Amino acid sequence: MRIILLGAPGAGKGTQAIKLSKELNIPHISTGDIFRENIREGTPVGVRAKEYIDKGMLVPDELTLEIVCDRLKKEDCKNGFLLDGFPRTLPQAEALADMVDIDVALNIDIDQNILRDRLCGRRCCPSCGGTYHINTLEDESCPACGDGLITRKDDNVETVTKRLEVYNRQIGRQTAPLIEFYSACGKLINVDGNRDIQEVFADCLGKLKG
Repeated sequence: MRIILLGAPGAGKGTQAIKLSKELNIPHISTGDIFRENIREGTPVGVRAKEYIDKGMLVPDELTLEIVCDRLKKEDCKNGFLLDGFPRTLPQAEALADMVDIDVALNIDIDQNILRDRLCGRRCCPSCGGTYHINTLEDESCPACGDGLITRKDDNVETVTKRLEVYNRQIGRQTAPLIEFYSACGKLINVDGNRDIQEVFADCLGKLKG
């Protein structure tokens, strides 16, 4: 199954993608993770992406398309994949449609105030890649592997606020047409993301299998 996840930053796309990937046995492809990996390694695409990410800005289409195209050519994607963070614009969706036939576009809808709280309270494990919220943790260690958790550089109040402002400014111009595109194709599924992780996961899985 070839799935894309839609939703604002902090809507829970990454968390649901990990769970769905394991359940459906398909690779989870996160453009954010790919960019962060390239940034750590200091690759040319990583250096270019870092300039935008550090400013709380969205990475341009051409840069995102370049890295996604390379990833989808890998062997583990032949039986399906789950795209998290791509496409974000109508041109990206149209370019993706020229490359591969998407089965489902899963849109996680969430209230803006909940979004801000989730993003500012997010903690990540640099060792295993786990993502958690500070309100669910007993301490600052990873529940999965025990290593120390970190706060991503872009998960501070100032950058989070700017990211949401950028996202909101682009809802009418980019996100809404994207949702309309997949709705017109009969591939859009909406999910209420205001609930807890397990409830959202059960809803996603039920609608995908239903």
